[in-house]
Amino acid sequence: MPAKTKTIYVCSECGCQTPKWCGKCPECDAWNTMEEQIVATPAKTAKATLTAENSLSKVGSATAIGQIDTTHEFRYHTGMRELDRVLGGGIVKGAVMLVSGDPGIGKSTIMMQVCQQLADLSILYVSGEESQRQIKLRASRLQVNNEHLFIMCDTDVESIIGYVQMTKPDLVIIDSIQTMNLEAINSSPGSVTQIRECTNAFLRVAKTLDIPFFIVGHVNKDGAIAGPKVLEHIVDAVLYFEGERNMSYRILRAVKNRFGSTNEIGVFEMGDKGLYEVENPSMMMLAGRPKNVAGTCVTCVMEGSRPILAEVQGLVSATPFGNPRRMCTGFDYNRMNLILAVLEKRAGYFFSNLDVYVNVIGGLRLDEPAADLTVAMALVSGLKDKAIPEDMVAFGEIGLAGEIRAVNRAGQRVAEAQRLGFTKCIVPYNNLKHVKDCAGIEVIGVKNVRDAYERIAENF
Repeated sequence: MPAKTKTIYVCSECGCQTPKWCGKCPECDAWNTMEEQIVATPAKTAKATLTAENSLSKVGSATAIGQIDTTHEFRYHTGMRELDRVLGGGIVKGAVMLVSGDPGIGKSTIMMQVCQQLADLSILYVSGEESQRQIKLRASRLQVNNEHLFIMCDTDVESIIGYVQMTKPDLVIIDSIQTMNLEAINSSPGSVTQIRECTNAFLRVAKTLDIPFFIVGHVNKDGAIAGPKVLEHIVDAVLYFEGERNMSYRILRAVKNRFGSTNEIGVFEMGDKGLYEVENPSMMMLAGRPKNVAGTCVTCVMEGSRPILAEVQGLVSATPFGNPRRMCTGFDYNRMNLILAVLEKRAGYFFSNLDVYVNVIGGLRLDEPAADLTVAMALVSGLKDKAIPEDMVAFGEIGLAGEIRAVNRAGQRVAEAQRLGFTKCIVPYNNLKHVKDCAGIEVIGVKNVRDAYERIAENF
């Protein structure tokens, strides 16, 4: 009996399937994301029963973990130390890595630069968005002249896999997964089913032939990786490009990495000839910092194993409207409102009739709670119109009772501040025992937000 076809609707955000169209996804509550797809249902056959006889028709194999040899395992070094740091030391053979980010952020640029750095390897660059001539023009601009780089402009996954199995390159780059297509699936390229099945096909080839794959992925309008969430579970590493398009600095963050630490970042600067590594991000973030200006404070956050100093600016002004405005860039909006509530309730600094603006310089986003104290001090400094000493750093997490909670790796943070010439550091009181022996910098322990500002005011 021939197979029958039926129509289903699949959410482009989460992959939820429903038999009929609906304006709002029942799983992720996203609007207007249900896409029509036609699937084939197999004809009904006699029911197969699992018995002792037919269960042995297919038998897998297993190996004792002690018999698996990893002595000859090595990584391909990309020649870019910032990228190697994010990858955990280099490219692991057979790994599948997803690179995502906003349009124009530098995904294709860094992939092309990797092709130049790995000049002694055979690399296959598959593009579904550009022609061979366009890729050659971009390679010439980036000064890429690798003789072992082969360009393939195709979107048929079966054709690509056949070429990979025949030539067995050392590295494969897919740009991008949203353009790839499997003819056996009755849906358009970029749909949830196509993205999932195409990635699975590349994954099987990577693991079977021990060839690493870089897969470039797009993002949706909310900034999340386009396609089903299962896409991030399939791959071995998820690298995400961050940064403002109108700024030259780019941050490459490892959101997931099976072969290295997560939340590691690499800092790059976009130039005329591609991305340049920034070896000292703290100096870059603090370049051009104003002196003796109220509403600015420096913090030290941990990005993976790396301490980075960042400048936080807070502006407080009278509002001409009935409701005051609250805006922040590079810091969580809800976290800022929490800090304002604590400052009013626990410390007596009132912002209820004032506009409040928070900005993190350099395009860096501070997600760590250790930046709470710095944001609070910048806002209080802007409210009092008194400048915080330029040689002072502050970090600590603020609780709802107004207390300053301890943070991890306080010694590394203080050492980084000392290396860059800072002479005073405001830290949580419970972290003092870990940083007592830091010579050349005065470490001040505080217990609450009011105590923190009073200790800062002593240095005015």
